[in-house]
Amino acid sequence: MFARLMIAAVLLAGVSTPAAAETENLQTFRAVQRQVLQYPHFTMFDSVHAQIDNGIVILTGKVTMPYKRDAIERRVSRVDGIEEVHNRIEVLPVSQFDDELRYRIARAIYTHPVFNGFVSTVNPPIHVIVDRGRVTLEGVVNSPVEQALARSIASSFNAFEVRSELKTDAEVSSALEKL
Repeated sequence: MFARLMIAAVLLAGVSTPAAAETENLQTFRAVQRQVLQYPHFTMFDSVHAQIDNGIVILTGKVTMPYKRDAIERRVSRVDGIEEVHNRIEVLPVSQFDDELRYRIARAIYTHPVFNGFVSTVNPPIHVIVDRGRVTLEGVVNSPVEQALARSIASSFNAFEVRSELKTDAEVSSALEKL
């Protein structure tokens, strides 16, 4: 479950420092992760990734509203050990087509019997990011079958493109072991 929440919202990318610094970066990362996940307006339609190196955080991803971008930066900047935050989070364009597409895809995924138990969780494992009619699925699922199923469901709508960046629990565990 820890791995599911970790990848669903925030990804730690490429920390290349000595072991003690890596431990400190991992602790800082977890604090950053908590700030993002506990932000009350963070939804399954938003995606935030963090790269942390010696107190410098680079935030990337996409959110549905400008106030989210700014609020997440403020929350992260208050984490102990953070010296600097580079906020590269993009704000998705306002689009009724995108809004309808993201809601329809999320509803189809989370009403499917395989996934319907997850919709009631605080941070559902599959995030549906829609940018100008292009869909990206992010998060963590239990198996390759669930990866394929979520992608198949999302592909049944009138999106210009559907990409799956879903990871399995096994892939996430393997990545965590490398840290």
